[in-house]
Amino acid sequence: MKRSITGAGIPAAIGPYSPAAAMGDELYCSGQLGLHPETGALADGVAAQAEQAVTNLGALLAAAGYGYNDIVKTTIFLVDLADFATVNEIYGRAFTQPYPARSTIQVAALPKGGLVEIEAIAKRGGAAG
Repeated sequence: MKRSITGAGIPAAIGPYSPAAAMGDELYCSGQLGLHPETGALADGVAAQAEQAVTNLGALLAAAGYGYNDIVKTTIFLVDLADFATVNEIYGRAFTQPYPARSTIQVAALPKGGLVEIEAIAKRGGAAG
């Protein structure tokens, strides 16, 4: 049975979707912007937004009983690929080897004027298994 994941420290969805959906041993995390969970405001600048997006992703994982090492695939959306190195460095602090598979895509725009968004798929025993 599919269940929606929400909780403290997780920004509210800004549309008709779940921040994450769990089914069986899999977790599908919707794209996380650099939104502060308490205020819904974007962090200032791409580095701060990337840090907050990674933090928000961690809160989603924890709420569902997962960790970063359970992530098997991520997708990063950037408004400007020139920010790749900055986001990559911040992203890299959250993960250890074996790293999840990843795609990074430049997009024309993100919701709320965000500069970076990170989505993930996790599986119990994922990357560490």
